[in-house]
Amino acid sequence: MRIRVVGAGVMGRGIAQWAVTAGHTVELGDARRESVDEAVAFVRQMLDRAAGKGRLGRAEADDAARRLVPLDAPDAPGDGVELVIEAVLEDLAVKTELFRRLEEVLPATAVLATNTSSLPVTRIAAGLREPERLIGLHFFNPVPLMKVAEVIPGARTRPGLAEELAKTVRASGHAAVTVADTPGFLINHAGRGLVTEALALLEEQAAPVEAVDRIARDVLGLRMGPFELMDLTGLDVTSKVIDTIWEGFRYSERLRPSFLTPNRVAAGLHGRKSGEGFYRYGPDAPEPAPEPPVTGDARRAVRVAGTGPHARALREALAANGAALLPEGQDAPDALVLVPVWGDSVARAVAELDLPRGRSFGVDPLSVGRPRRVLSVIPAADPVAARDARAVLAAGGHTVTAVRDTAGSVAQRLLSSIVSVAASVAERGLARPADIDTAVTAGLGYPHGPLAWGDLVGADRLLELQSALLAATGDPRHRPTRWLAERARLGMALTDPGTGPEAAYV
Repeated sequence: MRIRVVGAGVMGRGIAQWAVTAGHTVELGDARRESVDEAVAFVRQMLDRAAGKGRLGRAEADDAARRLVPLDAPDAPGDGVELVIEAVLEDLAVKTELFRRLEEVLPATAVLATNTSSLPVTRIAAGLREPERLIGLHFFNPVPLMKVAEVIPGARTRPGLAEELAKTVRASGHAAVTVADTPGFLINHAGRGLVTEALALLEEQAAPVEAVDRIARDVLGLRMGPFELMDLTGLDVTSKVIDTIWEGFRYSERLRPSFLTPNRVAAGLHGRKSGEGFYRYGPDAPEPAPEPPVTGDARRAVRVAGTGPHARALREALAANGAALLPEGQDAPDALVLVPVWGDSVARAVAELDLPRGRSFGVDPLSVGRPRRVLSVIPAADPVAARDARAVLAAGGHTVTAVRDTAGSVAQRLLSSIVSVAASVAERGLARPADIDTAVTAGLGYPHGPLAWGDLVGADRLLELQSALLAATGDPRHRPTRWLAERARLGMALTDPGTGPEAAYV
């Protein structure tokens, strides 16, 4: 194809590199001619680097560089242009005016695509003479490495155009997911599950920043903890996205922002780019704090409270690590009591099971088989018993993070929110289940797509978890989605799109 990329900034450069590498001819234009020259030099440098590292053949890189055509003006006539990808300032008036000019100078068959990350595609199209030609094509930075793009048809986009464009994207080496024209589209929307819940945990002082990030990485298997991620993207950007999506979905409790972010943004604590966010950066930044030493008695007697699979798994893990485990049903006056809590608090278990409050502690079942185990400490706990409980869990080479007792603990809350927001996207029909998982794994780097992740845990277990969270906290952010509840009750996978009422009319 002959593609025109308008905007020679970071995103435009990346899109141009992706397109020429895939074999397309790319016209590159910008309001500043100097920016075009800089972008062309940058793309050619990247192609040379790829050839030097063996990712491209030398001849292939040279051919790709020759397919890059600089323009003197972004709205220059272009009889052969088949697709325009706009990557200019996130301003509705600027984008609309650009597309109006392009309508006048490009063939009527040329598809007009906007790389907007936040503006409704339908609103941009509303200012055009032919709104059916406009569609969203949202890439992620860095484009050559983030191998996914969202295809977003507006309310008046020509039928069939989304699938045609998705085929072009897939043929050019990226995954393509079709998404409804809604706030945040898909990946930014799905990403709210992790960061909003992390901020809620910080509000409640359930655990400090470093502990939440360590649990997210070592228990859930995420590449980065949520606070590390917010520092990387910039809290000013993240906060705006959170607010935009929450407001766009009419103040959904599931997407509720934190009161913590506005003051941090006002203070300039934006993350890496400002030198300080949730962490400090730069040459004077302190080294990450080491794990505190284990000082308790790992040989203290211990028993596991409760029954069921969580209690059984904890008993087996403790026995395998050589703990002084009391036989099931037995107690001792000074024995530690470990409670595998699922969606509820240790304090509630202490009250309901009449456990000794000074020596009872919670263990997150999600962490039992992981390198990092999570210990929940209630306010009434004896400090010596807390140190001993950490030592018992650390046996066998495990690292143990102690957190404040809260319903669901940290990992459960994060995972529940990730799955819940994705299930809400599926429930609203904003994207197909398979596309949700494809987009999130490619765009956010999660170890599993959120719906597939939910299936690994089990829809019934997640429903139990979220119902318990809702009952314990009264917070509607934990309300189970219909998507989850139906599939748990029907024995269906969360990834299964199911049968709709339209089947009755075929």
